Amino acid sequence: MTSTDTTSERLYSTDDLRRLSIALAVYLGSLFGANTLGLKVMPFAFGLNLSVGAFMFPVVFVMTDVIGEVYGKRVARLFVLAGFIATALFTLYALLALSVPWASAGARMQPSYDAVYAVNMRIALASLTAFVVAEYQDVVAFFFFKRILRDRQFWLRSNLSNLWSQLLDTALFMTIAFWGVYDNNELIRLVFTWWVFKVTMGMLYTPLAYAGVALMRGPIEHQHAPRD
Repeated sequence: MTSTDTTSERLYSTDDLRRLSIALAVYLGSLFGANTLGLKVMPFAFGLNLSVGAFMFPVVFVMTDVIGEVYGKRVARLFVLAGFIATALFTLYALLALSVPWASAGARMQPSYDAVYAVNMRIALASLTAFVVAEYQDVVAFFFFKRILRDRQFWLRSNLSNLWSQLLDTALFMTIAFWGVYDNNELIRLVFTWWVFKVTMGMLYTPLAYAGVALMRGPIEHQHAPRD
């Protein structure tokens, strides 16, 4: 065993790996839930509609804050990379599945299947771009505020970073996906409404974020202190 292996084993115990695996499952599950179930829209304020993904997507940003708080910036960035790869791979799989012909035995399900999984490349590009840019910026912003506030007021650091990153995510997605579809005033209105709702949901999830930090740290906190 090399010294690198020894260091890695010392830093990440079996309990660490178990917690990180569960956290990654929550992270990716929330991401895929937002991207797939988010096809459904619900009535919202001011005569606007809102994707139900707005309930799930804030969990994605909160999870990177939780992971960053306990395991540091590098691990938080790895979560973002995992989310990007998983989303890109799902998009490629969807394109492959839609490109092959249907057998007659299952052809009756084609309209429903295509309606759910049909990939609009502009939407897919908007989703991938907004996700990776906003999530990396969320990690950067979280650790910027962490340098200022140290280990105090996790709720404030998390919500401040989410204010910026959720705005960036919403603005990038809506602009790439719907520029030219809506007039500029309507597009700005949609961005603002979606951003306010996602930020509000993120604030409401703050108690869950504290619970996540406590669960990730486990009974012996010093074993799980950030390494960055």
